[in-house]
Amino acid sequence: MSAQQPYKIPVHELDATKKRVHPRFVTGKYQNIRVVSMYFLLALFLILPWIKYDDRQAILFDFAQQRFYIFGLTFLPQDFYFFAFFFIISAFTLFMVTVYAGRVWCGYACPQTIWTHMYQYVEKWVIGDRNKRIKFDKAPMNAEKIAKRSLVYFIWFIMALITALTFVSYVVGTQDLYFSWQSLGGIPFPTWSTMTWSFVGMFTFATYVNAGYMREHMCTHICPYGRFQSVMFDKDTLIVSYDYNRGEPRGTRKKGTHPENLGDCIECTMCVQVCPTGIDIRDGLQVECIQCAACIDACNDVMDKVGYPRGLIRYTTERQLVEKEDTKIISPRIFAYLLLLTALFGVLIYTLNDRVPLEIDIRRDRNALSSINAQGSIENSYIVKITNKTQDKHTYNIALEPQKGMSLQLRFNDLPLDPGESYDMPLSIYGDPAVIDKGQTPIVLTVESDDGKYKVSKENIFTTQGQ
Repeated sequence: MSAQQPYKIPVHELDATKKRVHPRFVTGKYQNIRVVSMYFLLALFLILPWIKYDDRQAILFDFAQQRFYIFGLTFLPQDFYFFAFFFIISAFTLFMVTVYAGRVWCGYACPQTIWTHMYQYVEKWVIGDRNKRIKFDKAPMNAEKIAKRSLVYFIWFIMALITALTFVSYVVGTQDLYFSWQSLGGIPFPTWSTMTWSFVGMFTFATYVNAGYMREHMCTHICPYGRFQSVMFDKDTLIVSYDYNRGEPRGTRKKGTHPENLGDCIECTMCVQVCPTGIDIRDGLQVECIQCAACIDACNDVMDKVGYPRGLIRYTTERQLVEKEDTKIISPRIFAYLLLLTALFGVLIYTLNDRVPLEIDIRRDRNALSSINAQGSIENSYIVKITNKTQDKHTYNIALEPQKGMSLQLRFNDLPLDPGESYDMPLSIYGDPAVIDKGQTPIVLTVESDDGKYKVSKENIFTTQGQ
């Protein structure tokens, strides 16, 4: 195809018949960024459960007690909307990144990519580089193959087990998971519940299978993100692309020469050999491409060696590569996403700042609106639900805002509550019929911690109806 004939970047369908992919490991600018990004996130995942905050695990999702701790914040089941809000923001952030930078999440930060990369590196360390691994797969079974396979599987299992223990530690807690032991016949044994054993086994199995066997098939056939990415791409989305006009027709040549009838692609297939999903980027945009940029680094290295300019494979946009126009960085969609995310972040921050770590709810006794006691006073019964959302134990007091002719009666004056604990406090308010107004009268109940740090008031009504 001549340079005068414009082309569109072709899009290829999925191929579920490919053999096992053994990528060649390559170094370069993008792979350096990728390794730093992946292992920073991996280290963060492994370290976070060990961080303490106020003598408590900083991040703990205690489903058994229905309390979720994130540093200084305590969330209860009724606060689930915060997590829903967070996931909505995360989803729109991912959409915005996809519109601008394509599947950069998949190549640089996705857990499936990180664990697959580690598992493949174990194979490289034990068996050897790409060609040795391919040859090893085809070799007949013998003692050496059994030994190396066993070592690979054992390391994979240890990595999967560490992953599972880390996942579960976010729910059970590192203290209960790692430091609670009992002796069974003189042998130390963890005192885990049946549920803990089940989840450790489940996560170990899932990690082992996903990173050891599913690998790129998880990205291309199961993960929905790869499926709808094409809907979000436009002409200004950054994608990894092969410069067809510059590279074609491809062909081999002697080092230091550049035949006039050939393009810059020397048919070395390095871009295919380093691809973790086993595709040929020269065939055009494909669903399997996770934009890890390994092909860019490999191609640039080859171009340096043969003395050709870099960028035969590069991050670019369809507008720049095909239409030879400047990429429009600020598009209407990016602007819309930025406005939406700004609004969502603003609402989330405001809601968190406005969130009171003491929650009360007043419910009237449904059995009777009001009654007359032996002294002739009108009685209204209520149940006040008090929830301590702090991470410390507090004692709370309930008071009725002064109102002529009304008094409050409690079963006990002080209510101690542990962190995250709730209690339904029954109480009665009495009104002098000679003083209070007929019908409904607004009342205000105030709950305050004994140290004066937290105070919440809520309004309800006192009624004389039925008298």
